[in-house]
Amino acid sequence: MIPITAAEIADAVGGELTPALTPDTRAWAPVVVDSREVTAGGVFVAFAGENVDGHQYLSAAIDAGAVLVISEQETSLPAILVDDTQLALGMLARTVLDRLPDVTVIGVTGSVGKTTTKDLLSQLLSPHAPTIAPVGSFNNEIGLPLTVLRADEKTSFLILEMGASGIGHLDYLTNIAPPDVSVILCVGRAHVGEFGGIEAIAQAKSELVTGTKNGGVTILNGDDAQVAAMAKLANKDGYQRQVMRFSMADEGSGFDVTAQDIEIDPQGRAHLTLVADSPARSLSKASVQLQLVGAHQIPNALAAASVSCAVGIDIDTTAKRLSAALPLSEGRMSVTDREDGVTVIDDSYNANPDSTTAALEALALIGEGKRTWAILGEMLELGDESVAAHQEIGAAVASRNIDRFIAVGAVGPSMADAAIEQGMKPEAVICVSDVDSAYEVLEQNLEKSDVLLVKASHGAGLWQLGKRLVIKQEAR
Repeated sequence: MIPITAAEIADAVGGELTPALTPDTRAWAPVVVDSREVTAGGVFVAFAGENVDGHQYLSAAIDAGAVLVISEQETSLPAILVDDTQLALGMLARTVLDRLPDVTVIGVTGSVGKTTTKDLLSQLLSPHAPTIAPVGSFNNEIGLPLTVLRADEKTSFLILEMGASGIGHLDYLTNIAPPDVSVILCVGRAHVGEFGGIEAIAQAKSELVTGTKNGGVTILNGDDAQVAAMAKLANKDGYQRQVMRFSMADEGSGFDVTAQDIEIDPQGRAHLTLVADSPARSLSKASVQLQLVGAHQIPNALAAASVSCAVGIDIDTTAKRLSAALPLSEGRMSVTDREDGVTVIDDSYNANPDSTTAALEALALIGEGKRTWAILGEMLELGDESVAAHQEIGAAVASRNIDRFIAVGAVGPSMADAAIEQGMKPEAVICVSDVDSAYEVLEQNLEKSDVLLVKASHGAGLWQLGKRLVIKQEAR
């Protein structure tokens, strides 16, 4: 974070200094919401969460080196008192960002692919100029401002993952950090239960277009009809924004960035020809060999390449960096070949019907000629569509000829029944109640060269299974 005084912070957040805090006290280290992450010169913001109240750790934060805390509760410590610490965090982030006029803000949203695209962008842009990107999935009203506050005078690119679980969420985030370049990946069924329908999801995602700065660039997935339709919003309310489109369609179809000559190798990785074509430049092509697993990673790579082109990086450099880019975040199509011959595909960080179907397709490809296992748990936040969606996934397991299916948790029977109805042998389908039971089944039945996929929403807890399966390899 840039150096900033207590008086300036108070002015930014509309807060009141306690007597123990002098106005010229200067903060220069990161702003955090976990007292265990405090470093000397930092700021601690207290949140009253469902399980932990940060106000209990005000003293611990000061003892750890924080120069001040931001609190909703009265305290005798060096503090700035506010009515709402969440709003204060956002207002502080906006103030700091406004002092960094040379930063290019890049916002990424979509029902799936945000984190992977963010990770690709980090690897494309950081060799070019100083770049800040979120750690993990810091994409909400707390994580986004914390990422913004990591930027300083040296930062050239600020990559922000922007998530939404309702109308108005992206409006809030773009008010904190209006993007110079925005990316909308897709409109899918993630969180459909919270939104109330696919149309509401599209409306929420479109807020990133209208939240992009005047004169900025909006990058849209031309293969997603709901996203492509957002182009009409680019010049809304007198704003002028450039629209770029990426697509897996054939060359010459009017898209700016496309993928041609796509081939998927036995490890599930795509080789393609990256094509850039726009009025501002002549047609250019370059070869890309992705290190990411799954054909569903191609749109994410095209989105990242579009941003790279938009900020002026040539296509050869973009292609070379894309080819070297690795998965950076845990539980997202991370492939581990264990010493015992078992291959673990850990995609357990999150799940929805679209991403789970894509992961099953990757499992079938990588496991061709081998015995395959799908270990699937609940996809959360699907509302009234939950039962049908889990039945759809069960049928998808069978239709892709997966050899073994472990269905975990309360939704297990509905997935299992659908798989059997689709033609999977009953003896190949196992329902278990929890992660420990799934692990026990695998320990007793895995054979050399088996390939297994672990996937569920984060709240379902299968990420613990993914970790255990990989730790088993690391402990050998």
